[in-house]
Amino acid sequence: MPFFSQFNKILMKKSFIFFLLAMPFFINSQGIIDQTIDSLYREDQIYFAITYNTFLNSPDELIQTNFSPGFRAGFIRDFPINSKRNRAIAIGLGYSLNVFVQNLKITDQFEDSFNYEILLNQDFEKNRFSFQALEIPLEFRWRTSNNKLYKFWRIYAGLKASYLLNSRAFFKSYNESISITNIDLKKWQYGLTMSAGYNNWNTFIYYGLNPIFDNANIGTSPLKIRILKVGLIFYVL
Repeated sequence: MPFFSQFNKILMKKSFIFFLLAMPFFINSQGIIDQTIDSLYREDQIYFAITYNTFLNSPDELIQTNFSPGFRAGFIRDFPINSKRNRAIAIGLGYSLNVFVQNLKITDQFEDSFNYEILLNQDFEKNRFSFQALEIPLEFRWRTSNNKLYKFWRIYAGLKASYLLNSRAFFKSYNESISITNIDLKKWQYGLTMSAGYNNWNTFIYYGLNPIFDNANIGTSPLKIRILKVGLIFYVL
């Protein structure tokens, strides 16, 4: 028994000495790991936004009759381009829903053709069209972030392409109700984007570059409406 007791004391002593000698190596290794992780940080890769949608380049008689909301959300991959990682290029994939409440009545004329009429003196309860789209945002990003700062200023500017998934127009008056799908909207829509702000609160602007309708006319005049969206965008991760 004395032999085993002495053996345990020697083993514990050597283990303690080994631990003391090895500790600097573990600390140094952990520092390298932490430094590697911190030096590879990315920002703002999940986004969601709420917007107010309005028209650009629309006829004077075409007016919005109520609030026209929009929603967008998605993932955007952040690729820092400098050693501080506060400049970046980002590309992503997202989803958007856009609603326009206005006085443009859209009806079926015949197969794959629609009639467009601006309602001036006609009473109606509801009139809107909406569409859903896949988004491909591309951004150049400037921010005041670092690997320890979670509240910072940001300015992100870029382009966004949207691919139409589906669309719908709905009209309702006291004696008529019309609902049609897949109205004559362009499959691809493009626009400029900018978001800017501090911490959680960021303004967002989308300026459409091409008309949203593919082949729409009011009488003999082509309908070349473009979209402007203004709202708030939030980023996480």
